[in-house]
Amino acid sequence: MVFYDVLAKVVALVGAGAVKWRSLQGEADPPAVGDAPQIPIGRPQGSIPTLKMPTARGWAPGQLPVAAPGLTVNAFATGLKHPRWILVLPNGDVTVAEALQSGGKPQTLFDHAMVATMRRAAAFGESPNRITLLRDADGDGVAEERHVLLEHQKQPFGMALLGNTYYVGNTDGVMAFEYANGATTISGPGRRLTTFKSDGHWTRSLLPSPDGQRLYVGVGSLTNIAEGGMELEEGRACIYELDLQTHHCRVFADGLRNPVGLAWEPTTHRLWTVVNERDGLGDETPPDYLTSVADGGFYGWPYCYWGKTVDDRVPQDAARVATAVTPDYALGGHTASLGLCWMPAGTLPGFDVDGMVIGQHGSWNRSTLSGYRVVFVPFANGRPAGPPRDILSGFLAPDESVSYGRPVGVAIGPDAHSLLVADDVGDVIWRVAGASSR
Repeated sequence: MVFYDVLAKVVALVGAGAVKWRSLQGEADPPAVGDAPQIPIGRPQGSIPTLKMPTARGWAPGQLPVAAPGLTVNAFATGLKHPRWILVLPNGDVTVAEALQSGGKPQTLFDHAMVATMRRAAAFGESPNRITLLRDADGDGVAEERHVLLEHQKQPFGMALLGNTYYVGNTDGVMAFEYANGATTISGPGRRLTTFKSDGHWTRSLLPSPDGQRLYVGVGSLTNIAEGGMELEEGRACIYELDLQTHHCRVFADGLRNPVGLAWEPTTHRLWTVVNERDGLGDETPPDYLTSVADGGFYGWPYCYWGKTVDDRVPQDAARVATAVTPDYALGGHTASLGLCWMPAGTLPGFDVDGMVIGQHGSWNRSTLSGYRVVFVPFANGRPAGPPRDILSGFLAPDESVSYGRPVGVAIGPDAHSLLVADDVGDVIWRVAGASSR
């Protein structure tokens, strides 16, 4: 570990020096945000990419994230192990997937440094591989009961409950378990519905269709820009549609490097996702994005980004580039936007229009860190309609040296007037509400 830590520091210093040199060539690029972002020309960083990630510290006793004016924040549950995703059940119970990136043998010097850096940032290690059920029986905004609902999974992430079936998006496929309303444990073996490749981007988000007949599943790429060839990326960088009656699974949309959060927009009934774009082209190039997802749509990866902007590092396919769909809304470069949920107007005081809530896990591949916050994007007529607003911030120290937490999954709370946020560095579920909702 000492050797890897030294490597991480060396690579980080070299990368920082390279970034400093690049920054001297011109002014810093403004954030690439909105439906018509100004995206700088990509400047390939080559073998010395930016490697900057804060050390994970966690929260000191009594320390809290910063809620937007008019809101309060409290710990709904603490002492978890790398909580990533949240599902609120119809009876008000909250299930939390606890999992962590692990395994995979580093091959290069940079791989070793990256793994060491991720360990320091609490983003790599032994995965707990369980789902915990939290119960706030008295409705005071703090869960007083905790149960292991399901364990011995393989990096569980997405969850869904339809009728008496509880679905889990493990990294290697979707599993189905019998579940009784109000139960605090699941003991049955489960049924495998799909099989996915389990390396690379490992999260498998789940979202039921409004009629409960299908599940949509986000599966990320193996690599940054298909460095190992497209054969290794087959069946990846896409959103699947799984028919729950026939168990037929098909690619719904592809060219999405790492689609994580999924949500429905209720006016148009369209599927939306947040996507983590590629690294190594600059602080704001290309931006991560929020987009509606069309059946059969191709969104560019790995050949191009933000529509048809070609990535010259990748062997090209002109026919595919010609069909690339431009995303709807840019979220800034490398924000690692993961969490996504629809928030109706009035759910939180001061947020008086409908929109999407996004958990931004935070960057590692840029000179000035981005993300590390929970934001709200207002919608009108089924589309984004204005700049993002902070809901929760303060996860990062002002000098960017340490992170107290990193937000991931977001969900509307059981009372419909609060927001739950999974913080995988702080090992806590935060609850955001108005002052009168405590």
